[in-house]
Amino acid sequence: MPSFFSRLVPHLVAVSPVERLRAAVGACLGILVVGIIGRLALPAAAAPLLIAPLGASAVLLFAVPASPLAQPWSIIGGNGIAAVVGVVAAMLVPDQSVAAALALGVSIGLLLTFKCLHPPSGAVALTAVLGGPAIHDLGFFYVLWPVLAGSFALLVAAVGYNKLTGKVYPHRAQVHVPVASAGRSGGLGVTIDDLTTAIRERDEVVPVDPDDLEEVLQRAEVLAFNRRSGGVVASAVMSQKVASVMPGTSLRIALRLLRANGVKALPVVDAERRVVGIVTQTDLLDKADWGPSATGSGLGWRLRSIGNSDRPLRGKVRDVMTSDVRSVPVTTPIARVVQVMAETGHHHVPVVDAAGTLAGMVTQSDVVAALFHVNQAELARTA
Repeated sequence: MPSFFSRLVPHLVAVSPVERLRAAVGACLGILVVGIIGRLALPAAAAPLLIAPLGASAVLLFAVPASPLAQPWSIIGGNGIAAVVGVVAAMLVPDQSVAAALALGVSIGLLLTFKCLHPPSGAVALTAVLGGPAIHDLGFFYVLWPVLAGSFALLVAAVGYNKLTGKVYPHRAQVHVPVASAGRSGGLGVTIDDLTTAIRERDEVVPVDPDDLEEVLQRAEVLAFNRRSGGVVASAVMSQKVASVMPGTSLRIALRLLRANGVKALPVVDAERRVVGIVTQTDLLDKADWGPSATGSGLGWRLRSIGNSDRPLRGKVRDVMTSDVRSVPVTTPIARVVQVMAETGHHHVPVVDAAGTLAGMVTQSDVVAALFHVNQAELARTA
């Protein structure tokens, strides 16, 4: 029996008391604004601006502003279309029960077709049919007043209030650095296209933006990775004594530093040791000027040159370095470092201190070694 009742309760993740208060106050203020505008605009109007369906709209606009059902086109298009359908049904169908049923059914079909599904719009359609003589006398004016005028007033209030309280409305998914398994480019993990296809295969309305689902999935992956990595941060795995170069350093010197330190990448810093780029062995192979073709040509020749001589190498670091480099603070969890590596395609990530100056470098090998030690420790504890 408990399992039966548990199915009747929605599995909603609880929000904080601050968010509950924010939503409640917002809906209160939104409806108050609509009521005041109605009194000031047309004090002698046959129908008030404030109608019951707008209360349901307020729940969506202030309590779940990220929902696709709460977006501007949803409330304006949904309520407007439903109002027209309701008025037509009331005019053409004498039986109120039949008219109400037709108004609701046709409205839902049109709202799904025009991608403006808004649950309160069902009440808008029914009000047009069941609202009594005061509503019937308005005819198609009901669409403009109170439906569209009230919807627009509530929408303006929602935009202003959500912005003041830190909510992005109209909603757009927040941009997060994608992890390798959730990127749009594919791979073995879940992509935004996979989520969209899965939702489409359900063939039912899922009131969540696929971009938001992707964002939640990415965040869950990061949390899981942090948990599995034992909370290790960049400062614990980075190489501290890192050779670096400046943009004006010659490529010959950069190559010598790569050889001397046995590394494949060097951070590029300015006079204050702030990271401005990175130069890798691949940059030297693909972008550098290796002199006249008579001396040699092809990748094989360049590989031999990079291992034996730097005499043909010409140019400065600034000529070949990657300027769009991503550095991370020393306190960054290695899960975040993995994200940066996946996003940039680099196997080396510069680490900066609180002042923003170069503190070290984390390589892909450092991350693998750290995870190996964490896993070994976990196995030892559970053995």
